[in-house]
Amino acid sequence: AQLVESGGGLVQPGGSLRLSCAASGFTFSSYVMSWYRQAPGKERELVAGISSTGGSTWYVDSVKGRFTISRDDAKNTAYLQMNSLKAEDTAVYYCKAIRTSEIYWGQGTQVTVSS
Repeated sequence: AQLVESGGGLVQPGGSLRLSCAASGFTFSSYVMSWYRQAPGKERELVAGISSTGGSTWYVDSVKGRFTISRDDAKNTAYLQMNSLKAEDTAVYYCKAIRTSEIYWGQGTQVTVSS
C-alpha cells in the first residue's frame, strides 16, 4: 500500500495550491482520508478529513472557509484545495488513509507561504 502526495511548493500569501494524494495497493474507496500538517518545532495536526463515502468533511478551525478536502474514488486520489494561504500555513502536509486498524501515511509535501 502506498500514498504519494504532490502539489506542494512556494506560494505568496493570499495564493492557492491544490495538494493531491494518490493511493495504490488498497481499496481506496473504503478508507477515511485525512490531511495533516507539521510545522517546524510543532506537533503534527489534523487539518481536514473526509468520510469514505465523501458525505462528511471536517476541518480544523484555522482553515475553515479557506481549505476544501475532496476525493475521487475513480482516480484513487484525495485532494486538498488551499485558498487564501497564510504564512502560518507553512508546513509539511501529509495524507493519511484509515480503516479500522489499517493506517497508511504518505511521505509528505512541503508547502511554504512567503513573499
